[in-house]
Amino acid sequence: MADADSEVPVALTIAGSDSGGGAGIQADLLTFAAFGVFGTTAITCVTAQNPDGVRAVEAMAPEFVRAQLDAVSDYFALRALKTGMLYNREIIVEAAGFLERNPGVPAVVDPVMVSTSGALLLREDAVAVLREELLPRAALITPNCDEIRVLLGSQPESHDALLAAAEELSRGTGTAVLAKGGHLPDRMVCDVLAVPGESPRSFRRDRIADVNTHGGGCTLAAAIAAGLARGNPLPNAVTRALDYVATAMHRPIQVAGNRFISRFA
Repeated sequence: MADADSEVPVALTIAGSDSGGGAGIQADLLTFAAFGVFGTTAITCVTAQNPDGVRAVEAMAPEFVRAQLDAVSDYFALRALKTGMLYNREIIVEAAGFLERNPGVPAVVDPVMVSTSGALLLREDAVAVLREELLPRAALITPNCDEIRVLLGSQPESHDALLAAAEELSRGTGTAVLAKGGHLPDRMVCDVLAVPGESPRSFRRDRIADVNTHGGGCTLAAAIAAGLARGNPLPNAVTRALDYVATAMHRPIQVAGNRFISRFA
């Protein structure tokens, strides 16, 4: 247990609220806590959803998003942040501006575009500003295969294609990319970390059946941000986060007759 007087690192999540509790701000704060990190928030959207789908979305005014960001950063010394659901171009501009004003805070950008149930979580006219204004300011980008298709124009269908996509996106943005391969039709799940100037690295693990993965991407990005907040180098933060999510899926919790990722595994 940490000393009562020791300084706890602080991380920020800029993301949407999930009324079902399994993704978004709710998942991020649980994950930060599991890593011993104090979580702060800037809520971008409020959603009416549960693990079966998103029923409604209400976006925050961009001025209110900025007010939250300023209130948090004026008080706390942020060690890292992550972004999740940003939804529209105006909110992305605010997030990008915050990263520009705080270049010393490493940002993990999860380019949330479509929910697991298929709901649109990023407006089509916001993709260009995401690509041009936000991604180049990230310390790490964590797209899945569907998001890679939107960003690069083609969807990886194999590990080799995923590796090539990770390298292409890393070159294009000038930042590190963790390309997530959970949607590939393989028995093993493979993710690829591409860092500018380095050889790509693959992470393989057994696919786990019968666990609802709602919020898995949010949890992974938050876990990486928590590792960065604790001072871990990026490769170590990625490795520890992947191990954390794997353990969380191996030890799921039973809720409403379903098995979900446990953030307290």
